[in-house]
Amino acid sequence: MGADPEPSTQHRTPLTRDRVLRAAIRIADEEGLDALTMRRLGQELGVQAMSLYNHVANKEDLRHGIVEIVLGEVEVAGGDEDWKTALRQTAFSAYQAFMRHPWACSLHSATPEISEARMLWMEGVLRTLREAGFSPNMTHHAYHALDSHITGYTLWLVSLPFDSREELLDMAERFIPQIPDRYPYVIEHAQEHLEDPDPNEPSEFEFGLDLILEGLERRLDSD
Repeated sequence: MGADPEPSTQHRTPLTRDRVLRAAIRIADEEGLDALTMRRLGQELGVQAMSLYNHVANKEDLRHGIVEIVLGEVEVAGGDEDWKTALRQTAFSAYQAFMRHPWACSLHSATPEISEARMLWMEGVLRTLREAGFSPNMTHHAYHALDSHITGYTLWLVSLPFDSREELLDMAERFIPQIPDRYPYVIEHAQEHLEDPDPNEPSEFEFGLDLILEGLERRLDSD
């Protein structure tokens, strides 16, 4: 097959790196990261794939660029909030950004390049902990506790084999009768998934995050 015909240049919005990257994010969000090819991106933007190389060096540069945009959506810790509030807000902001773009957390984890947006986020978390009174060693441990909760929970959630609560309920109803009676607490746990969520209770992500922050507060007060 020949190359895709170049569309008419009349009234075409000029290509920029930002426009290319944001179109790539739309494709990844709507169709999945595997669908993000240079050919598909060119179709999205109405240009030949070769035109994209004026704005991104290669596919790795493209992936690094879209991760940077997602990380730029995350609120950086700082300002006038107390340290627990600041860390809670930035952690929840990171979780929400990764959930808006379900491909981004795993791609970020697999990207070796230094990320300016990531450095900015890290600096905010580390500065907040140090200025709260944590030692360098405790700041090290606290940072990794927060980061692993955000990353681990998000990766677990986006890998689940369902996309809605309705699918979860259907799966649980089919799964529970298959659990042997010798596992009563597994049955009890599975049945909890069938209960309507209590709007006054924190989400699973918030529950784990609050445990970490409360534990850090106790450690800080005991030093």
